[in-house]
Amino acid sequence: MTTGNRSRGPKTDEERGVEDVTLLILEWLGEQGVNAMIRVDAERLADNAPAWTFAASGGPLAHGMRADGRTVQQCMSVALARLRDAGLSVPF
Repeated sequence: MTTGNRSRGPKTDEERGVEDVTLLILEWLGEQGVNAMIRVDAERLADNAPAWTFAASGGPLAHGMRADGRTVQQCMSVALARLRDAGLSVPF
């Protein structure tokens, strides 16, 4: 029996990890009134610099935040820690 509620629980393949959850995190943040994005910078990637960037602002965040990483996993790990430090209990 369905109740009409959408399940937000992550349904991930252990070999894929955070990539599968990233879109759920972005959607959840939007529902909290937070503007958020993740991007890859081809020039930084070519320079072997941290090419992945997560940015968020608005909603319950008093100040905008940014996290960078060499991989999407590293970027999102830093981003989730910073979001939690800012008081957002990201459920993923």
